[in-house]
Amino acid sequence: MSLISVQEAENIVLKHTIDFGVEQVPFAAALGRVLAAGIVTDRCLPPYNRVTMDGIAISFSAFQRGLRSFRIKAVMAAGDKPVATEQVDECIELMTGCALPATTDTVVRYEDLIIKDGFATITIDSIRQGANIHLRGSDIQQGATVVSANTIVDATVISMAASVGQTMLAVKRLPHIVIVSTGDELVDVDVSPTPFQIRRSNSYAIQAALRQYCIEAEMVHISDEPQVTKEKINECLNGYDVIILSGGVSMGRFDYVPQALEETGVEKLFHKVQQRPGKPFWFGKHSATASVVFAFPGNPVSAFLCLHRYLMPWLSTTLGKEVRPKIKAILMDDFTFLPQLQYFLQVHVRVDEESRLVAVPVEGNGSGDFTNLLAANAFMELPAEISNFKKGDQYMVWPFKPLM
Repeated sequence: MSLISVQEAENIVLKHTIDFGVEQVPFAAALGRVLAAGIVTDRCLPPYNRVTMDGIAISFSAFQRGLRSFRIKAVMAAGDKPVATEQVDECIELMTGCALPATTDTVVRYEDLIIKDGFATITIDSIRQGANIHLRGSDIQQGATVVSANTIVDATVISMAASVGQTMLAVKRLPHIVIVSTGDELVDVDVSPTPFQIRRSNSYAIQAALRQYCIEAEMVHISDEPQVTKEKINECLNGYDVIILSGGVSMGRFDYVPQALEETGVEKLFHKVQQRPGKPFWFGKHSATASVVFAFPGNPVSAFLCLHRYLMPWLSTTLGKEVRPKIKAILMDDFTFLPQLQYFLQVHVRVDEESRLVAVPVEGNGSGDFTNLLAANAFMELPAEISNFKKGDQYMVWPFKPLM
């Protein structure tokens, strides 16, 4: 099969999103999840006429008639039942957060008062009727949706859920994901490798990235044996919604993954993309289990690029998150790339003195060199039909770290 373009690969991947359903979780444990249903108020907000400053509550009409000194009938704390005034020259001393007594309509601050011998005297010449009061329902009415579906739950959403008494939240169910590494040259992180082995890192990088979506992916390693590869992939197809493979997808003698996927009934939707790094990327779907398979190259930068360029957008779309806006940055150095491939240049994106988003290339030694990912924070996507990229040109970037 010939190479497909990056855009074609993206379109195919996003065409195969899956609805994993909905589950209920305690609101306090929902951080980072995506709401499947909106949060609705069970009463008005605020639920009563709320005092916003410490002071006294009076009837504005009394001030208009010339009264400046008021007898303090009662002192209220937040949460107290309101105490009504009975005489025009009475006031209620109250604190921020109190419910305003129905017989009053204006709050005068302590700063504008002299309080002595049970009386409060107003020391300013003018006050505004309704001052220092947050009116009932002025924020939102009872029964209104305060947080819409598809919102990512953050601290403000949790605060709102608590304020309306919604102890359980309907959220998008997360897919069950397994990360499969391949290759006899790989050993786990707690093993001392021989001079010709390396420690597994791709699986841990992918697992860490998926935690941004509150997903705790499991990990499996497969040795370079065709029958074992087939058996392990078949087990994963029957136990997981999404399989992410790393390695074994190229043209090498020991790259058994494509054949194993075919033999286990996974439909190949594409294999090989017109890009660098990550050209051997393989994507497919199992018709019987509906499992989706992302098979990335084993080179660390290749796997990292495919993860952020394809799998993360697929996951965001699957979970109903808002589509990430296209972000462009200004290339700060000339760059040349001759092959007719879409090149993903590692860059460090920052905001310059003119508040522009600019990208400085980060030098590296190919798709096996992942150390420079520590200095970079994004990939800049350079079009395949261009070879010479000039300083000052703008291109799309795919961040994998916060840009600011």
